[in-house]
Amino acid sequence: MSKNQTVRMMTAGQMKDLASAIVQGIPSDLTFEAAQRFIEKKKSLVAEVRKIFAVSNPADGFSNLLYTWQSFYHQVFGAEVDCFGIDIPERQDGFDRLLVIAEGMTPQRLYDKCVELFSCWKWTDDNLDEVVSSERTAKSGAYAIWVRDRVEADEELKNISADKLKERNIPGITLEERLIYELKYFKETGKHLDIDNITLCSGSRLSSGGVPLVYWFRSEMRVLWAGPDVRGGGLRARQAVS
Repeated sequence: MSKNQTVRMMTAGQMKDLASAIVQGIPSDLTFEAAQRFIEKKKSLVAEVRKIFAVSNPADGFSNLLYTWQSFYHQVFGAEVDCFGIDIPERQDGFDRLLVIAEGMTPQRLYDKCVELFSCWKWTDDNLDEVVSSERTAKSGAYAIWVRDRVEADEELKNISADKLKERNIPGITLEERLIYELKYFKETGKHLDIDNITLCSGSRLSSGGVPLVYWFRSEMRVLWAGPDVRGGGLRARQAVS
């Protein structure tokens, strides 16, 4: 569908007819207990209904992406996440990787999941949740961002420190977002991000003022930190669209 093509939306009458058809599909002899089980799993039921309509809904261009995230959270975390209730930011040219951060995904929880799946190392024995703060968090609700779909961090942002990025109002990926990207990419490909460079997680800060770093080195994912004024050719942020 062309970017500027007008999509004619369904009428109120069509909505009424569709709702009636769905109601007709509910068995009249459903037991009280069975009905209650469906009610208790309302989010899953809604997701299945949406899946039916997403196949032929040209107005919903992100359905397939959202379903892959629901599947990811179910497979990796054993969690049922309704990604269709999340506000999706407007996508900008060149930003084609959608990252969905489900409620409750904290730095330490995400790092621990990485440890379960592949070798990891971090610079501290402290709980990351206690030493890292981020510009965006999923503590009270899920959210989504767009980033560039790349193995290596943004070349456009090399040699720019976290302090300079802030001065230029360039929003960067957080530690949580970088870890969820690592997990999702690993589940998709069996491979890892930042083989040759280092992601500067400029959307996060340590309690000491430092900036978290994430990269792959000698068969393990490493989480380190650098000063907010540190820059380098291999040290690159990942711009986020939120």
